[in-house]
Amino acid sequence: RKFLTQTCPPWTGFTLFQHLSVLFRQHETVIPGELPLVQELTLTLREWAVIWRKLYVSNKIMLFRQLQQMTYSLIEWRSQILSGTLPKDELAELKKKVTAKIDHGNRMLGLDLVVRDDNGNILDPDETSTIALFKAHEMASKRIEEKIQEEKSILQNLDLRSQSIFSAVHTYGLYVNFKNFVCNIGEDAELLMALYDPDQSTFISENYLIRWGSSGMPKEIEKLNNLQAVFTDLSSTDLIRPRISLVCQIVRVGHMELKEGKKHTCGLRRPFGVAVMDITDIIHGKFIFYSFKGLWVSLKLLPGDLTQVQKNFSHLVDRSTAIARKMGFPEIILPGDVRNDIYVTLIHGEFDKGKKKTPKNVEVTMSVYDEEGRLLEKAVHPGAGYEGISEYKSVVYYQVKQPCWYETVKVSIAIEEVTRCHIRFTFRHRSSQESRDKSERAFGVAFVKLMNPDGTTLQDGRHDLVVYKGDNKKMEDAKFYLSLPGTKAEMEEKELQASKALANFTPTKDSTKDSFQIATLICSTKLTQNVDLLGLLNWRSNSQNIKHNLKKLMEVDGGEIVKFLQDTLDALFNIMMEMSDNETYDFLVFDALAKFPSILHPTDVFLFLAPLRKLSKVLNYYVANADDSSKTELLFAALKALKYLFRFIIQSRVLYLSFVACMIAILRQMDDSHYSHYISTFKTRQDIIDFLMETFIMFKDLIGKNVYAKDWMVMNMMQSRVFLRAINQFAEVLTKFFMDQASFELQLWNNYFHLAVAFLTHESLQLETFSQAKRNKIVKKYGDMRKEIGFRIRDMWYNLGPHKIKFIPSMVGPILEVTLTPEVELRKATIPIFFDMMQCEFNFSGNGNFHMFENELITKLDQEVEGGRGDEQYKVLLEKLLLEHCRKHKYLSSSGEVFALLVSSLLENLLDYRTIIMHDESKENRMSCTVNVLNFYKEKKREDIYIRYLYKLRDLHRDCENYTEAAYTLLLHAELLQWSDKPCVPHLLQRDSYYVYTQQELKEKLYQEIISYFDKGKMWEKAIKLSKELAETYESKVFDYEGLGNLLVSMASFYENIIKAMRPQPEYFAVGYYGQGFPSFLRNKIFIYRGKEYERREDFSLRLLTQFPNAEKMTSTTPPGEDIKSSPKQYMQCFTVKPVMSLPPSYKDKPVPEQILNYYRANEVQQFQYSRPFRKGEKDPDNEFATMWIERTTYTTAYSFPGILKWFEVKQISTEISPLENAIETMELTNEKISNCVQQHAWDRSLSVHPLSMLLSGIVDPAVMGGYSNYEKVGCVMGTPRRHQVVCVSPASSNGIVQLADLLLDVPLLMSGQMKFMKSLLSTSHFLGDLKPPNQECVIGFLHGWAPPGSVTAVAIISFLLCSLQSLCLPLSLIFSAAGKDSTPERSSILPLLGFSNHFQCCSGI
Repeated sequence: RKFLTQTCPPWTGFTLFQHLSVLFRQHETVIPGELPLVQELTLTLREWAVIWRKLYVSNKIMLFRQLQQMTYSLIEWRSQILSGTLPKDELAELKKKVTAKIDHGNRMLGLDLVVRDDNGNILDPDETSTIALFKAHEMASKRIEEKIQEEKSILQNLDLRSQSIFSAVHTYGLYVNFKNFVCNIGEDAELLMALYDPDQSTFISENYLIRWGSSGMPKEIEKLNNLQAVFTDLSSTDLIRPRISLVCQIVRVGHMELKEGKKHTCGLRRPFGVAVMDITDIIHGKFIFYSFKGLWVSLKLLPGDLTQVQKNFSHLVDRSTAIARKMGFPEIILPGDVRNDIYVTLIHGEFDKGKKKTPKNVEVTMSVYDEEGRLLEKAVHPGAGYEGISEYKSVVYYQVKQPCWYETVKVSIAIEEVTRCHIRFTFRHRSSQESRDKSERAFGVAFVKLMNPDGTTLQDGRHDLVVYKGDNKKMEDAKFYLSLPGTKAEMEEKELQASKALANFTPTKDSTKDSFQIATLICSTKLTQNVDLLGLLNWRSNSQNIKHNLKKLMEVDGGEIVKFLQDTLDALFNIMMEMSDNETYDFLVFDALAKFPSILHPTDVFLFLAPLRKLSKVLNYYVANADDSSKTELLFAALKALKYLFRFIIQSRVLYLSFVACMIAILRQMDDSHYSHYISTFKTRQDIIDFLMETFIMFKDLIGKNVYAKDWMVMNMMQSRVFLRAINQFAEVLTKFFMDQASFELQLWNNYFHLAVAFLTHESLQLETFSQAKRNKIVKKYGDMRKEIGFRIRDMWYNLGPHKIKFIPSMVGPILEVTLTPEVELRKATIPIFFDMMQCEFNFSGNGNFHMFENELITKLDQEVEGGRGDEQYKVLLEKLLLEHCRKHKYLSSSGEVFALLVSSLLENLLDYRTIIMHDESKENRMSCTVNVLNFYKEKKREDIYIRYLYKLRDLHRDCENYTEAAYTLLLHAELLQWSDKPCVPHLLQRDSYYVYTQQELKEKLYQEIISYFDKGKMWEKAIKLSKELAETYESKVFDYEGLGNLLVSMASFYENIIKAMRPQPEYFAVGYYGQGFPSFLRNKIFIYRGKEYERREDFSLRLLTQFPNAEKMTSTTPPGEDIKSSPKQYMQCFTVKPVMSLPPSYKDKPVPEQILNYYRANEVQQFQYSRPFRKGEKDPDNEFATMWIERTTYTTAYSFPGILKWFEVKQISTEISPLENAIETMELTNEKISNCVQQHAWDRSLSVHPLSMLLSGIVDPAVMGGYSNYEKVGCVMGTPRRHQVVCVSPASSNGIVQLADLLLDVPLLMSGQMKFMKSLLSTSHFLGDLKPPNQECVIGFLHGWAPPGSVTAVAIISFLLCSLQSLCLPLSLIFSAAGKDSTPERSSILPLLGFSNHFQCCSGI
């Protein structure tokens, strides 16, 4: 052997890899001179190593360790084989171990099944017949499965929740191992153990009986240390009971009293004690050792029915293990599971003491007799673990008038004997004295028949039996008492008839006081308690009532039918076959099968051809008459049960697989001449059509069903190779016989194309999904069959000629599937078919376009890409090839190029969407991609796909509790609808919960949901707007006054919430994503984000960086350069922006409450501003604002906030603002605040004046940075000293200064109409008290109606109003013009003050 020395990259941390380094080199050459088994070992270890590493990376520790141990074993065994020192017999044994381990490991890892011959050698499919290959696969699968189950059964310490076997079974058994019983009874005892439900006060199982000797050991010494039982038939519903207990009843067998001696009666069953233990822990699969006080048991829950338990847990359950069955049926009753158990419980009785002074010691003896009075031997079973007995004697209660027994025994009778049998109860007083006891005779008798007169079995439940007394021998004569009523219910019904019979056997007057009650439970798969079901099962003896019985079957409970499933199905299909002349029965049988789909699930039934065709015919009839309202319910039931009905319409699985294998074997033997000869044997053209049609359908069906298991790789590839050859042969027949205009068969060609596409896209041929080892193996043996069939599809398409238009648009989807196959040569060969379709429709449709093709391609492309197909390489190749072909075409060069780019753009969006949905946990990124896709479909007016993506977006928002955005998303759907009675086309109905017919109904439902979302999102203004629109519809169109009333109540709560409810304003953030490392929908773009409630910039930035952990946060807010944008990294810029309020015109100059205004400050906004200060020139030490400029960036988003997203892309406009413009803007905002505050106080005088006082304080007496007085210095931007009073200014600056002066003069005017209110501020001590004395005088003078001219107060007022203008370097006339501009009476009242220029000059320092 020679190995290359090249090594692969080291994998540190694993010592095992050092052992495998020689084996697992990727370029290792395996020399054929080695033994075949060694070659297989080497290849297997190499393949396992790749998987082993992946298991470690994915943290699958359990599987990783299992594979590690298997690998160690194979390496060791490989070394032993290579040593050449093993004897022949040991080598053969080791070979079996190696192949078994490889097969087990491959199954565990989901790898392909390796088929071998009897000597363990791998079979060569080319040298093996198809049938032999099929059987080898079957045997290998069975052998591996048995080996796995055997290993699983050994692992006993796994918890139930971690055992996969428990998840696959429906039936369980509880294993009980009785260890010891220590109790000083002094006599023999019977221990009866059973499962009990304390919540329902019912026993679940029959008893497990242990007979314990007085010596403290089992009565049967051979059972010492071998007392074990299994309580079987427990279902999953039993395991989820709130509580389950194990009850052990202890019955003493001996004297009436323990102290009695030899002369006293022996063998009496007397109650002694009971032990109860909660065993609910068993449902967790724990192997628990429990101990009562003096009683020790161990318990374990075992998965599976009795057969499975005996096989999988043979070390626990053997032939000596007692089997205690559940008193009821398991979840699944398997065919052949015949059961006929009758459980009888002695409940209680009441017996007159007669001539005795004390109540009787009553013992009940129970036995089974036939109608002739013959005793049935061993028919009564008191408990599992012992054979039946002929007579069962109850426990005796000492001197109790109303004994309560609650003893349950099982009666087992052959099914054919049940109709003739009854149970007899005799009552006897037992004396403690043996001499007296022997003379006691039975004082009463009761009985119950097991069959009712109508043929049904005794009903489950309690039965009050009649106790007959008498001294004559007729009491034991079955023929006599069977003529009497057995229960009190029968006696009441047959009182008149029974009176004559009682004449010869009249009980005493006292006997009517005696009573006896029992309970029965029938667990039988052959005896029914339902008369309707019985009528069906006995249909042959009552054929005139078949129709009636079939209809009555629909009313029978499904649980009753499942007990008799096999017999019921036999009856149904026999009726269908034997009564074939009456189609009515076919429909009734079909309806019955559809009625009970769930009970048919676990059953595999083989049907012959006749019922198969009948069932298919009935189903076709229902579907064809779907518009018949009388058939709607039946059709609906049939469709619900469709998958179960199909289980009956197909043959059994094994026979089905054998059939396919036989067919493949035949086709495999045929060569070209055989196919040609076979086709020539058809006499007519129609015969060929029928043959090809059926063959195409059958092949496509077989391909779609995955006939063989996925790991049967050899069998699957054999089938594909044979089918490929056959399909190509049939393609030649199509071309030869059905190509020209006269003989063209559209449906036949259509079936061919769909078959070929189904073959090409079958999962077993998708090589890129396999490991490299498997891929190489398939290509070497079979080649890439997709390319062969794909090239044939291309050729067949081009051969169609003028018939191509008949396949547009139906073949667009199948051809798209072909082109999406990730094989470059195949894509290059088939993508041009798209251009051929465009050209064909353009030339032959008569419309001069290719709209049908375009719409179909968009629809199918969306479906395929969302389903996981397509990639970036496909997008590039599709665009390239379409552009190349379109640009060469005379008429399609323009429209074709537009379409090619359109499809490329769609593909980019779809691929981004799929990538984000599949691999990105960020809900925000998912939303962005979803919006990109739905916007595309909106532009293309594809409402069907557009609406589908709207609901995807809605669901994302709802999951994130973005209720406002969810509402806006649904609103887009509602906007597509009208308030009209137009019917809803199917694509408008995207929700199963909305069963509506008109657009108006759907729009109403949507509005209700949208309003609910707006309410949750605290967007009550939008909720009110939609509510008004809906209210108008209720009031004027549909006249739904009740709905209107409810809506108005909701609207009232919305209005109240606006004023009273707390609603924090969200902040807005600008986020820039720079660098090539971001996805295309984010790359080098800026977005405005709407934050969550109480979310600040730091938290928001952290949330974004969590989504992009590799992104670098930029510290500067200036736009980045090209070096950042073109970098392969990710750079993120985030800062807070201020929304620009857009107040509705109706709110202007009105006293609007702040709660209402706050809504518009953060909502219905589309512009956002970010201001960045910077300085021009040197800083003025006297006034830092003089050279302070502002760079303001205004962002305008594509849509207003809030909307269907919490972020939108922006457009950017940058402007520079001078100090003068900054002062103007600041004064505008200040005046707006004062105006709003004054108007609110005018509207509501009870409001606090503190907010207004704070505003005025900030103007008159600023605390920091000089306040508004610094605006007097903004004129120094020209660099002029304040001493020079008159300079030239530009017209623009003059207008700005005038505007600023105008705003300053507006301050007192804003309050001039509210003098009464303003004077109330005088009493606000914290307002005036905090002002400097001159400013106090100014304000007081102003509030008292202005001071006389020339007074100090007037000077102070003028100083206050014009302090911001004293250094603006303007002529006084300009200031006067500002004051007089557009003069109003209020403004004119200030002009006289300005007339005292000397005061003005004094005040201003001029």
